Amino acid sequence: MKTAIFITLITVTFVKWIDSRQEKWIKTILDWFPAILFAYVIPAVVCYTGGMDLSGVELHGWSKNIIMPLAILTVMSALSFRQLKMIGWKPIAVFVSGSAIIALMPVFIGWGLKWFYPSLFASVFEEGYWRGWVTMVGSWIGGSTSQLVLKEIAQCPEGLFVTILVMDNVMVNIWTLLMFQFIKKSDGWNNFFGIKDKVVDFVPDHISEDGGLRENLLTGSIVIVTLIFSIVFIEPFLAKILILSVIGLLFGNLFKWWNHTLVLRAGGILIITIMAILGLKLKFEGFAIPLSIIGLSIFWLISHYVVMILVAWKLNLHMAWIPIASMANVGGISTAPAVTSAYNEEWMPHAIILAILSMVSGTTWGLLTVWLIETWIV
Repeated sequence: MKTAIFITLITVTFVKWIDSRQEKWIKTILDWFPAILFAYVIPAVVCYTGGMDLSGVELHGWSKNIIMPLAILTVMSALSFRQLKMIGWKPIAVFVSGSAIIALMPVFIGWGLKWFYPSLFASVFEEGYWRGWVTMVGSWIGGSTSQLVLKEIAQCPEGLFVTILVMDNVMVNIWTLLMFQFIKKSDGWNNFFGIKDKVVDFVPDHISEDGGLRENLLTGSIVIVTLIFSIVFIEPFLAKILILSVIGLLFGNLFKWWNHTLVLRAGGILIITIMAILGLKLKFEGFAIPLSIIGLSIFWLISHYVVMILVAWKLNLHMAWIPIASMANVGGISTAPAVTSAYNEEWMPHAIILAILSMVSGTTWGLLTVWLIETWIV
């Protein structure tokens, strides 16, 4: 147990350190191998080279029953509806349409394969690859927190999870490069589709400022008390996650003094911790994945983008919002504002808000995907 905790702490410290470095060569590495992936792989490498089996230590129970609920609570409480109103309903509609396709496309693919390609259907759904797809729904919409929750709910095997995780990161990085190119050409796409929407000159804003000592203590104390309450009175994992999600939203919007920056940073550290603990169970076998799964995943991601283009076109919305909404869904809170800055830096705060909306809605979309697949497909 002590060894597992030590490896986890060292891993989290290293990941935070490397993620803060500004050296160009480190940034280049992290562009293609994100810091959070180090959190998953490093403990596995240490256990493998040291001949240790830490897959059964009590720390894994702590992660599922304490750390993960705490991460959900902090991330959910980071969303401010007041800030969300500043964006307007059209970009949100495009964003939601992108989320919906990410969540529903595995179901549509399942129906298509079941009727037209039974052999491929058997490979994807009857052999359980869809459980890895469900974690991608969480990753693409909600980020690492939702991905980890859905891994538990869908009962995705460790070997499949790490394979999906690697494929997911490669796809997202390639997609990010494409979004940088698309947003730079968004004016040209407006002309092509006949869209007259103009660039709104937003006043730069921030999600939240760092609070004082009183705000930090109040925010932290309420989070801890709520977590203890959930541990004592709520036993089922799914019920705990759903209830804490709602409570987090209420905290973040009812308390004017709530420190959104504090909970968002805490949530980020907790996510890294969860990934490091998961890495203790990782085995370096079963990394192969059929080319058909990769091809269908690419089709899935492209469909997400095509649908958003059609929705933006119908709403006469500036095409720059499409890569912003896509990166808020697929890329998250770090890449969405980066892509946005390539077009208009004043839109960056709104990209962050959409990314936070993605973070807090990913688990719900993933639960819908699991329910539809288990009800109508398998």
